[in-house]
Amino acid sequence: MSSKLETFLSENKIDRRRLIAVSRDLERLRPGDRAIKLKQSQARKSEDGKKPDGLDKPRSGRPITEAGLRRALEGQSVPGPQKTRILRAVNHVLTQKKQDAVGIEALFDVSPLNPPKPKAEAAEGEAS
Repeated sequence: MSSKLETFLSENKIDRRRLIAVSRDLERLRPGDRAIKLKQSQARKSEDGKKPDGLDKPRSGRPITEAGLRRALEGQSVPGPQKTRILRAVNHVLTQKKQDAVGIEALFDVSPLNPPKPKAEAAEGEAS
């Protein structure tokens, strides 16, 4: 039995080794990310302990692993952050192939108890 992810990768001719390499590059911490983490750490240690406003979210520094990708391809349970990293890597490869990006529903069976959160753009459009 093949998973949704495995059939998607075979249909789009995406190699799992390429996904791991792309993820390693996408998730790698850069100097800007380290600066953000430093500011957050310094803010936590300050007297008021508040997070500074206007900081972007740093990269995780954790790429997808061979074991995590294998579990996802076999259809076993995969944590949410790992699914997001796989999705980010797949979308990057699709963009390089000049194809449209996909949603998480195209790669994984999304549990009805835990649906994906709506994008921030959609929330902003409703607020206007």
